[in-house]
Amino acid sequence: MKYYLEITLLPNEEIPIHFLWSKVFQQIHLGLVEMQDAKSRVPIGVSFPGHVANDQFTTLCSKLRLFAQDQATLVRFDAPKWLSRLSDYVHCTSIRPVPDKVAGYAIYRRERPKTNPERLARRYAKRHNLDFETALNGVVQLRADSNGGAVYPKSFRYCEMPIQRVTSPFIRLQSLSNGQSFCLWIKKIAVAEPSGGKFSSYGLSALTTVPEF
Repeated sequence: MKYYLEITLLPNEEIPIHFLWSKVFQQIHLGLVEMQDAKSRVPIGVSFPGHVANDQFTTLCSKLRLFAQDQATLVRFDAPKWLSRLSDYVHCTSIRPVPDKVAGYAIYRRERPKTNPERLARRYAKRHNLDFETALNGVVQLRADSNGGAVYPKSFRYCEMPIQRVTSPFIRLQSLSNGQSFCLWIKKIAVAEPSGGKFSSYGLSALTTVPEF
């Protein structure tokens, strides 16, 4: 990644930063969707310079960086266009070269709870042609395992399942496919060496790095 631009969120007493993150990142996501290739990958990655995640405190702070291999890609994305209706609440820099000396590299990837009752209930509802509330609160019956594998409860309710705690910060977004609200948890992994590749339509990747500075 050789070029970047930086977006700073400007919250105030009436508009909290978590609300701004939802609005700003929804627009960034919409723009990246339009840049997808045939494999739904994009040439722009994101980083969160203020990302903090531990057992006591999680935050994305107020800055977002967009990275690309060349200046033309960021020009084509046109971040000010996508953020135009939020111009009073964000500051967007010009496109700049990444500094020659960086502090390191990081992977920013999406983190998903392994057991999310609402997500599992939506999948169950879709498979069995049920409404979401029925799938979430009704009794689910499982067939016995005939292969001698792990033993699972034969009946349970998704609403009673424990929710796995995720310490990564998140942004609340709206699905483009079904309009439902969901949390996009963002995990940061510091690495020693850079690795190339493309990103998802959220600017995240399980393998591709962005520079830290």
